[in-house]
Amino acid sequence: MSHSVPNLDAIGVKAEPELADTFRREVAQLLGRNNLNFPGAQPVSFSAKHLTELQKEDYYVCEKTDGIRCLMYFARGDPDVKPEIHYLIDRKNEYRFVDGLHFPMPDDDTFQSFHVDTLVDGELVLDTYEDGTQQLKFLVFDCLVLDGSSLMHRTLDKRLAYFKTNILKPYKKMFDTFPEEKQHRPFAVEDKETQFSYGIEMMFRDILPKVKRIHGNDGLIFTCRSTPYRIGTDEHILKWKPPSENTVDFRMRLEFPILEPDTDDEADGISEPYPDYDAIPICHLFVMLNAGEYRHFGELYITPTEWEDLKAMRIPLDDCIVECFKDETSRWRFHRLRDDKMDANHISTVEKVLESIEDRITEEDLIRIAPTIKTAWKKRQATAQSRNGVKRKFEE
Repeated sequence: MSHSVPNLDAIGVKAEPELADTFRREVAQLLGRNNLNFPGAQPVSFSAKHLTELQKEDYYVCEKTDGIRCLMYFARGDPDVKPEIHYLIDRKNEYRFVDGLHFPMPDDDTFQSFHVDTLVDGELVLDTYEDGTQQLKFLVFDCLVLDGSSLMHRTLDKRLAYFKTNILKPYKKMFDTFPEEKQHRPFAVEDKETQFSYGIEMMFRDILPKVKRIHGNDGLIFTCRSTPYRIGTDEHILKWKPPSENTVDFRMRLEFPILEPDTDDEADGISEPYPDYDAIPICHLFVMLNAGEYRHFGELYITPTEWEDLKAMRIPLDDCIVECFKDETSRWRFHRLRDDKMDANHISTVEKVLESIEDRITEEDLIRIAPTIKTAWKKRQATAQSRNGVKRKFEE
């Protein structure tokens, strides 16, 4: 079954530049930072060294959904018109207003109260079921700020507990009380199912086959339980993909062969060499060094059929972002266009992906290490409980 990725422009209304900038400043202030760029954490690619990392620290694991990564901002609106408003923040750091969302406060049986100054992290997915029906969902996997209070310094399990208790539970209670209102919501909001990192075999055996049928999947995400939320690249969020699916996002620039004018051209008044737009161009691939600065990294190997398919998309291909994989002969091949991204991967990210490709950590490798991860986890747990017991005894 093929899966379509949600269309953000069909879900929300993009904020004009001035308004979006106002919201970026509000979010930065909530997070206690001066930087106005995308406020989300970004994972690193899984490599061999991370097998040891999973034994040293407590990690949670969830499936890597084939959806659109967004943060949701619960903002203050006009108190006389619409006091609560909600915006999705995509990876391009664009803000889209989504109407019809309401998140009541806990212990409010009237459901009239609401959260503001709140920021959660998640992704939009389009679930497709066996009978052909579809359901748009926003799956939350982290909570950065709740009602103006930053949770970023707290551990992941605490951040998720705050989200479930204060936002998700009252939200679900509201729809249990008024089920007829479900049809009016722009999408359903749920928490993303997570497991302890040693539950890897169950992930592969039970969870991944199910989600692949519903909304697609392209790997696993391991997130450290004990570290704070970190904006930008977070070395404690690990993105595992099957070795064949490790990809890099490049900026692609096209170079068409130059034709010398022939007699027919000259008869048409063409006297200067000109690009042959009917030919397959050289597709140069660039990675980012700094903002606006790129390094040539290679060329895309593209077949005539693939080139025709790309042209059939009828969108500008020169200077676009393309996601590529390495084939068995180490050639870069086209995987998909990334119109949800503004830039190519940074060279440091590319080097980590290449490390993952070289290391080739397979599903079998992860399943094999799971018992060792569990033993190390239980040992840390027992040590912590023993310390707490001694501490309580000392306090008595």
